[in-house]
Amino acid sequence: MDRWQNRVAVVTGASSGIGEAIAKDLVAAGLRVVALARREDRLDKIRSELPSDDVRERFFVKKCDITKEDDVKTTFEWIEQTLGGTDILVNNAGTTRPGNLVEIDMAVMDEVLNINVRGLIYCTQAAFKSMKARNFDGHIVHINSIAGHNVPITRPGLSYNIYPPTKFAVTAINEVMRNELRDLGTKIKTTSISPGLVRTEIIPDELYNEIGVYLNAEDISQAVMFAISTPPHVQIHEIVVKPVGERF
Repeated sequence: MDRWQNRVAVVTGASSGIGEAIAKDLVAAGLRVVALARREDRLDKIRSELPSDDVRERFFVKKCDITKEDDVKTTFEWIEQTLGGTDILVNNAGTTRPGNLVEIDMAVMDEVLNINVRGLIYCTQAAFKSMKARNFDGHIVHINSIAGHNVPITRPGLSYNIYPPTKFAVTAINEVMRNELRDLGTKIKTTSISPGLVRTEIIPDELYNEIGVYLNAEDISQAVMFAISTPPHVQIHEIVVKPVGERF
């Protein structure tokens, strides 16, 4: 991790769950972290609870709606001007909504697509632009899902609707990026991390009780730390993390 000391890591969806855990671990490891989310008050609370002034000084809070291209551009321009650029991007922001695919309101479906796919691409393009301009071999990490590899079995009253297709898209995006980054002559890394069930606020408690086994947000953060800690010539392309005993 020595080469990342005082480098800039941007984490989307950092106001809770996996994103919060990742942001905390990165700043604890000596990076400057820009935590992005729509809920700025939650980000401020996380910053205030960090263990020391030194750590808090390296933790930057920015309200950003990643589904809005102009918002993303403005945010990454601020990072460029204030901190010198983006060295690591963790595309963590994601969401899901209840309902059957064959019945769900298109506005609800658009919200999931815009956060899980379009917003991820907006942030990726902005981070890549910064890395390329500085000729820096950065790292882009996508928080994916096992639902991006196999569609979980549903039951009456529980459909994952558009969520797995968005995560399958992330799996494909990661591979497309690997090829593009190579063909463009860069050594920028791209990594997809696909967790099984993680205890976060976007999933109802009854699902955890029904399945019985799950991961914690900190488990996924440790996978991110492993991926970025590898030597410059090593690329961890895909990590699948499941709780012991998971059925799917």
